[in-house]
Amino acid sequence: MSSVSVVYALLFYFATAVLVAGVVRKIVQYAKTPAPLKIPTTPAPVTQGGVVYRMAKEVVLFSSLFKSNKWIWIFGWMFHFALLLVLLRHLRYFTDPIWGWVALIQPFGKYAAFAMIIGLAGLWARRIVVDRVRYISSPSDHLMLALLLGIGVSGSLMTYVDHTDIVMVKAFFTGLMVFDVNSLPTDGLLLVHLALVVALMIVFPFSKLLHVPGLFFSPTRNQVDNPREKRHVAPWAAKLDAQED
Repeated sequence: MSSVSVVYALLFYFATAVLVAGVVRKIVQYAKTPAPLKIPTTPAPVTQGGVVYRMAKEVVLFSSLFKSNKWIWIFGWMFHFALLLVLLRHLRYFTDPIWGWVALIQPFGKYAAFAMIIGLAGLWARRIVVDRVRYISSPSDHLMLALLLGIGVSGSLMTYVDHTDIVMVKAFFTGLMVFDVNSLPTDGLLLVHLALVVALMIVFPFSKLLHVPGLFFSPTRNQVDNPREKRHVAPWAAKLDAQED
């Protein structure tokens, strides 16, 4: 076993710990953040079932973005849907035997990388070309896009230009799942690809990419529009009222 395999195994263990702990910490923080006001964006659903339907449209179709800006919606939805297919396709490296539906989507996930790159390029161009968006864009915004684009491009190059030993790659990752470090191919492109993935996993809990779980805690989206039918009292305010009584 090479020292490269050991180093990358340690990096992935560390990155996984940071990712899981960081995301869980933020979700707990989101859940504990009080929402003292009734502020659903109207027109809003008046039933809990309607809220679930609205959230489903946001998660699957990006409905509010579609109403706001069609061009951004095209690139955003293209990127997110392609990323989902790519991630699902990569389950083949963690399952043995490969699940039937994972094997079925392999061709789609393979070509989805192109849609992912195009979507990212469009979103990044928006942050450079559009004046008002460029003004509010921070270096971290560009860093996230660069990391994602680097992962997509390096992965596509391995698929179509410089192939690696995917059997060894699968053995490495399935071994990590049971704390058994196997040899990892030392191809330069593969090591760059995996290093970018590790970097993204580490910075994810501290970046704007946390809009993934954060969407579900947005009071403008997850509240029922029933201020007249039911008084909205934040938990902390209810405790104060109880103490006064």
